[in-house]
Amino acid sequence: MAGMNRCVLVGRIVRDPELKRTNSGASVTSFTIAIDNPTRQGGERTTSFIPCTCWNKTAENVKKYCTKGSLVGVDGRLNQRSYEDKTGAKRSVIEVIAESVQFLEKKGVENEDSNTVPSQSSNNGNENVSSGVTHEGIDASDDDLPF
Repeated sequence: MAGMNRCVLVGRIVRDPELKRTNSGASVTSFTIAIDNPTRQGGERTTSFIPCTCWNKTAENVKKYCTKGSLVGVDGRLNQRSYEDKTGAKRSVIEVIAESVQFLEKKGVENEDSNTVPSQSSNNGNENVSSGVTHEGIDASDDDLPF
């Protein structure tokens, strides 16, 4: 039986994205987004911090257009990988491999009614271009989102 692996997340970037290059020259950017979790009425609000990785044009555009605090929409898949740290201990990481990142706020612009920021979608080298039109300072509850 085949499984489905799809994530769609909206959150704010918690620190400036890091752009690196692989030995073969491919661009890769890592960033973490903070997502407020739904709470029961009167419950204490919690936040999840989700590590994300994107490649090639998407990686370059995330680095170019996003900074700490940027609101982004991430569409991708969960990936689990293991590695050994500097002490030789085995570590496991679950991250989102972002196939598309929508920039939901334009970098450095305040008090505009709407804006368009180019967004790139990439699937590890298979590049597709899409545009996102959004409103500055979006304030939407989970019930307002179309997914």
